[in-house]
Amino acid sequence: MEFKNLRVKPLHKFPQYLIGCCDLLNDEWPRSRTARMLSLEASSDKLPTSLILLDEEVLLGHCKLTPIPSLPNSCFLEAVVIKKSMRGKKLGTHLMRQVEEYCRNVLKLDMIHLSTKGQEQFYAKLGYEVCPPISIFGSSIPTISTGTTSIQKGDSKLAAPCIPGGNPPPPPPPLPSPVPTTASTLKTSKTYMCRHLVGPTK
Repeated sequence: MEFKNLRVKPLHKFPQYLIGCCDLLNDEWPRSRTARMLSLEASSDKLPTSLILLDEEVLLGHCKLTPIPSLPNSCFLEAVVIKKSMRGKKLGTHLMRQVEEYCRNVLKLDMIHLSTKGQEQFYAKLGYEVCPPISIFGSSIPTISTGTTSIQKGDSKLAAPCIPGGNPPPPPPPLPSPVPTTASTLKTSKTYMCRHLVGPTK
């Protein structure tokens, strides 16, 4: 089958494909329609961004780019899907190459990270290499405002409020320490891979 005009575009600039993308994704990974639409509607010029693969006016594929707080020069690629009836026609490869160009030229990123289970060979052929797991949720410790000072969770030396004419109350017990999100603590059955976007794509 020959394609007339394959192109990859940001979903938020073509909102008429929102419902089609929702159905495409839910056909592969069933999820609440409301939650799926909220995720798709979050697409913007800055991350997160949903990109769609079109041939003329026909929706053929989708992927989502999510920010990585600890790696501002990279993004996390997820929800990569090609319409089931159109698989086996190298559309996945075309989508990936166009996504890389978008990341390099529009988002000005240096890398792409992803995770996969069963598609390692496909991504390896595109130049992706196995890497340590990464978190897309960041690892900063939340700050709490007490009105007198700012403290961090895990700090047992909390500022006690000043009570005129009386003794201050005993300090509260320490808050639980945050769970680290570094690569060494992430446990997953998926394979994490990445690619440096230096120079033209192969």
